[in-house]
Amino acid sequence: MSTLINPTSFLAILGMPGGMEIVVIIVIGLLIFGRRLPEVGRNLGKSIVEFKKGIKGIGDDIDKEADRPSNDELQSSKSADLPPAKVTPDPAQEADIKVEEAKSED
Repeated sequence: MSTLINPTSFLAILGMPGGMEIVVIIVIGLLIFGRRLPEVGRNLGKSIVEFKKGIKGIGDDIDKEADRPSNDELQSSKSADLPPAKVTPDPAQEADIKVEEAKSED
């Protein structure tokens, strides 16, 4: 036999608080927080707004990344749009060739 109390049966013993218990809890809360209650509510509201902004910002970042083409798509689109490359000779080599031609003519 177990000596531990089943949590569900323990909650069933306590039951849900009735109307009078809720009023007592509210009165105790007002006594504890008193003058700070408007400040607590204001700060809670600001926290919720900041949380929503953060969630929206993350969603926007995800949408941007999803719409951005991948590197493979960028490389294939760049190479498809470019005309074939023209090979130009190296100017230094051309100068050497001209010097050699001039020497051979002399």
